[in-house]
Amino acid sequence: MRKRMSVVSPVVLLLMGVFVGGCGPKSAYLEKGEVKQTIEQESFRKEYVESIGIGAADSALTNVTQRRALSRDAAIVKAQYEMLSMIKGLQLTGGITVDRAIETDSTLQTKIDAEIKAAEIIKSEWTNDDGCVVTLRLNKKRLNEMMSGRLLQP
Repeated sequence: MRKRMSVVSPVVLLLMGVFVGGCGPKSAYLEKGEVKQTIEQESFRKEYVESIGIGAADSALTNVTQRRALSRDAAIVKAQYEMLSMIKGLQLTGGITVDRAIETDSTLQTKIDAEIKAAEIIKSEWTNDDGCVVTLRLNKKRLNEMMSGRLLQP
């Protein structure tokens, strides 16, 4: 006895994807393929620290993939820099900031850099001109453990 295999057309699969997944979540940072004029960002959430980075590639590049890859890399670096700035401003027990603690503990900067590089990339969004907006997220609990439990909640 032979088993029958059915073939689903690509059009049916596409329509199923649209109905099941919808059109995707609305972007917080892009509107009609362009970066919004105003970006509202909640950096310190209950469990996470989030940052965004916006990057662009050389418009003279003719390959879309190359432009998008370079703009994403630039956006990741910018988001990491923004996250570092936020973390350095956080207060520790004793009333000092992370930035001041780094001055007395030489290994702290290395630990913070490693945590930021390990931050989770939540979303990468491309603009119409192949620029990129990246959202990074770092777990506050993990950050606090790295700081030996001295981090005060913002």
